[in-house]
Amino acid sequence: MRKILLIATLFISAISLKAQTVNDIPIKDIDVEYVQIVGTSKLLSTKLTIQIDFGQRTKFFSSGKETIVKDEDGKALDFNSMIDALNFMSKNGFEFVNAYAITVGSQNVYHYLLRNLKNKAK
Repeated sequence: MRKILLIATLFISAISLKAQTVNDIPIKDIDVEYVQIVGTSKLLSTKLTIQIDFGQRTKFFSSGKETIVKDEDGKALDFNSMIDALNFMSKNGFEFVNAYAITVGSQNVYHYLLRNLKNKAK
């Protein structure tokens, strides 16, 4: 029975080792003090696409895809709202600092500034 429990624990641990990433960097491993999450609504959907800016280099003519939060399979994560994204980032060690929204065309773009709790003591 203990062997089965040990195997199950190892299996669950292996699954949880796969992390959500931005620019192929696991979110928990982003080693900066501040990040900005930018939320834009998806076309014909109530979901949001979240991009994370932590000062990373991006290609000059990029479409912004390297800043989108991706799951362990490399697919873009969808969030129900900015609060959903904020809770996600909180679980990954970030705290809310400030927020503002701007309107681009007829679309609201939400900007949230977050602080990395691991770097707060520095």
